[in-house]
Amino acid sequence: MYPNRLKKIIAVTAGVSVLGSMLAACGDAGAGDKGKDAASGEAGAKPFAGKRITAYLGNTGTTDIIKAQLPEFEAKTGMKVEIQNFANDQLSQKITVQMTSGSAEPDVAMIRPAQEVKLFNKNGWMQPLDEYVKKNPGFEFEDLTKAALDSTTDNGKVVAIPMVTEQAMFYYRKDLLEKAGLSVPKTLDELEAAVKKLHDPANGIYGFVARGQKAALVTQLSSFIYSEGGDFQKGDTAAVNTPEALKGINRYVNLLKNYGPPGVLNMDWPQALGVFSQGKAAFFTDTSSILPSVIDKDKSTVVDKIGYAMFPAGSAGSKPYNNTAWGMMMNARTANKDAAWAFIEWATGKEIMTKAQAMGVPGARNSIWNDPGANAKFPKEFIPIIQESIKAAVGHDRPMVINVGEARDMIGDVVVKGILNEDVKTAADKANKDFQALIDKEKSSK
Repeated sequence: MYPNRLKKIIAVTAGVSVLGSMLAACGDAGAGDKGKDAASGEAGAKPFAGKRITAYLGNTGTTDIIKAQLPEFEAKTGMKVEIQNFANDQLSQKITVQMTSGSAEPDVAMIRPAQEVKLFNKNGWMQPLDEYVKKNPGFEFEDLTKAALDSTTDNGKVVAIPMVTEQAMFYYRKDLLEKAGLSVPKTLDELEAAVKKLHDPANGIYGFVARGQKAALVTQLSSFIYSEGGDFQKGDTAAVNTPEALKGINRYVNLLKNYGPPGVLNMDWPQALGVFSQGKAAFFTDTSSILPSVIDKDKSTVVDKIGYAMFPAGSAGSKPYNNTAWGMMMNARTANKDAAWAFIEWATGKEIMTKAQAMGVPGARNSIWNDPGANAKFPKEFIPIIQESIKAAVGHDRPMVINVGEARDMIGDVVVKGILNEDVKTAADKANKDFQALIDKEKSSK
């Protein structure tokens, strides 16, 4: 079954790529003629025969699929693709070194949009892809979720195509709620009441657990702020100390300070997940992308007792983040733009993404989330939550600036100070001032 399925996928996606590359008709000379040959259905057209491109890829399940199917893509198109695989942090460093030196290599690369789009695009390293997606209807660009595209769009230009997404997920213990006669909280007020009722440290149960480390917590804090009507910034204006943002921050502080486990300030997601997986917390908020670890029966004692729910609504409704964890960009300096686009179109197309999601890699296409056959790796009750979350989501989970790490430290420090019983408003005012200075500095350097 697998070889036949593989051939079918390659035939469809390569055909789409070839046609798309013909229509793109910009970049390397002669691609239009090659595309015309392929579109006419001539056997062995190989529109990119003799072309060679380089792709830098990270360590994801999607990368494994791309590598497995690449030989048939190459046979269909005639191009040769050199894939260089890097650990995630190494990938970012390698791309930065290449781009800083003015290199035309790699032709395409996987990036982490939330961390890299602002810097890469500011430096002119990313080729805008708007014309390519407009001229290739077979790519089904409109199938990509708006929230995912928000992460890969900068200054009104699409600069990368979403591949892997992650959403805020609200995990809870079904058995504890049932025993206490509680319904699943639908609002943040209900959540705080349920957390208070289920908090029983004397018997080894904490009401709530989430990230408490300064920088790491910011992504999970975001949904609390959005759901109260706030954000980290409004355009070029810092908004960390607005009433809406403060309401969201105070909720997060209250939950961790009064109902969280000991040592929460040292917890990133693995430590917080460890508390939840060992049955020591009633509620846990973190990203959907850690689901494989959440339901790992070798590491969790409560797999069969876990429920999934929409992020609880605040005064602005339920506004969980939903952003692109991995996307694919084209090097603005590549001399092989049509071939590079053909690869991007194939690697991020519906067929490859369907196969990746069937392996448990959450993608960015609405149609795939509505395809039961592509979601067998996810718990049944998990899928409706993702579908609902996509509709209400905010397309970023951190400040949208170039120096993201610096901004996360500033904002995360407000929560840390709150947990340490310092005044949250005072800390937020300072963070807002520092964050505004950072925004102004970045703006003046453009």
